[in-house]
Amino acid sequence: MAEVERLTDEYRNELIKAQYRRVMASQASTGIFTEDSLKEYYDSHLADFVLERPMLKGIYIKVPDQASELASLRRLYKSDRPQDIDRLEKAALSSAVHYDYFRDRWIDLEQIEKRIPVDLTGEEGARIATRKPVEVSSGGFTYLLSVSDYLAAGATMPYEAARPLVRERLLAARRIAYDATLRNALFNRAIEDGTIIFNGSNPLK
Repeated sequence: MAEVERLTDEYRNELIKAQYRRVMASQASTGIFTEDSLKEYYDSHLADFVLERPMLKGIYIKVPDQASELASLRRLYKSDRPQDIDRLEKAALSSAVHYDYFRDRWIDLEQIEKRIPVDLTGEEGARIATRKPVEVSSGGFTYLLSVSDYLAAGATMPYEAARPLVRERLLAARRIAYDATLRNALFNRAIEDGTIIFNGSNPLK
């Protein structure tokens, strides 16, 4: 029974220490990383951030076939002129079922695949890769997609997409470093107060 009690105490102490380290490490991991530090890590580890799926920028519209603004939308969604984009937004708001302007951010191709009733791995997918506009009519709706930028699978992940991954890596590294520091501090404290003794004597006393 004495051996069982000893093992139980050791196990309980290990659980307490592990939980304490997790709590303290979690508190130490809530700090904010500067944008420069995130970007510096990203630039230094580009090979680690590779796209598994294509990403793109552009404009997506879903509009009823009978919409009065359809002809205008067909013309305007391909334009790069700011005044045409303003007109496009006004026309889309009055007649489109869905309108998404994402020329200012990267999105996963999968988000578009879920919206357009066409196989984007075939001919239409090739059009997207070459930044050509896509128009599909199905079920009483017309789907318009204008691609302003495109990154294929295997390309380097853009910074804005990699940023959450970079932050998580830095947080993980901070937690590991803090845990090592804490364990070392607890070990040294145990030596100082005589909890740990080497070969029958405390080396610090």
